[in-house]
Order: sequence, then structure tokens, then C-alpha cells
Amino acid sequence: MLRNASAQIFRQVVRYRSTETSLILERSINRVQLLGRVGQDPVMRQVDGRNPVTIFSMATNEMWRSGEGETSTTGDISQKTTWHRVSVFKPGLRDVAYQHVKKGSRILVEGKLDYGEYMDKNQVRRQATTIIADNIVFLSDNSREKS
Repeated sequence: MLRNASAQIFRQVVRYRSTETSLILERSINRVQLLGRVGQDPVMRQVDGRNPVTIFSMATNEMWRSGEGETSTTGDISQKTTWHRVSVFKPGLRDVAYQHVKKGSRILVEGKLDYGEYMDKNQVRRQATTIIADNIVFLSDNSREKS
């Protein structure tokens, strides 16, 4: 309760003393949850000996029936697969992901969206969307590899 009261007082002081709207502190949310299957075994990358990261792709599927009305049991079933790039920077989670995430595994990833740019090999500027994972839940052992 004391923490909430001091936070409210701080917000009021910042608003009172600040003439710039950019200094007003606001809460915001950047959260993502993905449930799907891993598309490739993870790779670990490191730039200049710093900031190691584990990277893998993940697929989510959306299915729908095209028919008469919402309750129709007839019609064609359509599916759309969306691919996501997942990056894991947290040291403990990064190592666990590298060792235990495998192609075909069903996992739940929680994290945040990150947008960036990079130059490809032809020096063309490309945009990239990445999920920065801060939690991974393993939902199944990789039954597709056992066959």
C-alpha cells in the first residue's frame, strides 16, 4: 500500500513539474503468448563475444471452415500457418532452450514483440519482427522424432 501511494505521489510530482508531455510516465504492455511447434533446432549466436542469444523459429496455425454460417459442419477446412522468430537472451532460459528445444516440439512461449532492421547480404535494408522470450513452457516431448 505504501509503495502504491509513493508511486502515485511520484507521478503527480512528475506531472506537476514537467512541461513536456514526454516526461509523463505511463504504463504500457508489450506481451505475446504463442502456442505452437518449433520449426527448426535452435542455434546460438554471439556478436563480438557479447550478448549470446538462442534463436529458433516457431509455427502457429489458424484453422477455419468455409461454409454456410458459423455453426456449419459442412464446407472446406482452411488452414493458415504463421512463422515466428523467437530469440532468448535470458542466461538460464537461453541455455535451457538451446539444449532442450527441438524441431517439432510443442511449446508455449511468453515474451514481447521487438521490431528491428538489418542489412541483408545484398545491402538491402530489411525489417524483422522477433519475439523476445522470457518464459518457455514445454508441453510435450518430441513425439514426432520418436517414430
